[in-house]
Amino acid sequence: MCYSAQVWSSYKKYVRKFGAVLSIEDFSKLYFHDPFKSKPKTPKAMDDAFANGETAKEREIWEEIQIWNSEAAAKWEKELFTQSTRLNNAQRSLEAKVTKKAQEDVRIATNKVAIAREKLADLRRTDTLPRDERIFPGVYAPVMIWQNGQRVVKPMRYQCRLPGWTEAVERQYPGTYNARRDKLETSWRDLFGKHHGLIVADVFYENVEVNGKNEVLEFTPRTGEPMLIACLWNRSPGLKGADDLYTFAAITDEPEPEVAAAGHDRTIINIKPEHIDAWLNPAGDLAALQAIFDDRQHPFYEHRIAA
Repeated sequence: MCYSAQVWSSYKKYVRKFGAVLSIEDFSKLYFHDPFKSKPKTPKAMDDAFANGETAKEREIWEEIQIWNSEAAAKWEKELFTQSTRLNNAQRSLEAKVTKKAQEDVRIATNKVAIAREKLADLRRTDTLPRDERIFPGVYAPVMIWQNGQRVVKPMRYQCRLPGWTEAVERQYPGTYNARRDKLETSWRDLFGKHHGLIVADVFYENVEVNGKNEVLEFTPRTGEPMLIACLWNRSPGLKGADDLYTFAAITDEPEPEVAAAGHDRTIINIKPEHIDAWLNPAGDLAALQAIFDDRQHPFYEHRIAA
């Protein structure tokens, strides 16, 4: 299962590379500041792509993001103060008498102070780091689809809510961020051949067992070329006036030999550039779509333990 990936989080990359059009209204709805809700889970690089918006709508989205960031900064500043106070009090207690409680407070507070400082630094940082483009299940990413005769980029959550599902049903099936190729014509039949998408990634991550313990491995094409990952997506109608929910899943197949040798049993489907439009705009011929999978790219995926 591809549980995490370092993806192209900036919509601008899709616009430049693939001539895609930005679905500005969908990004605007996603980022609209609602004081009664939490900020949607988005990669920092996806947010920061709007920092130098060229249109009024893009600049409006950046203003909304800044409001969200200001609230987050206030929260982490409060946490930093609380944990710094806890740490100082525990250290003074230890000077008077060593107790398990004071030692535990020092350990916990030290960790939480480090987390708060890192979160604040990320909010203020303007340069881009690789982790700024990493997504996990539940996190939004730009997804390229076919709409109105052209390639369009929309923000979608990485974990697909299948047609007819409610939020309660979705919670029973937490693994729908991936769609197995051998299940596309059964479990995923309502989307396969109909709602196709594409995300671009530089790295994908997998949990594997190494020497009896779990390790996270990062897999990168030896060619250095980005991966064109085939996806399925769905739009779930919003209830009681809520916005529609766009979600997606990456399609996986039997593992490439080097991935299997590293200890994992699935690999994302990395399609060839010449198949992009045929994949995004399917004509309903499932055999032709399966042929696209069979003709996919097979770069050697080098791996190492993730930092």
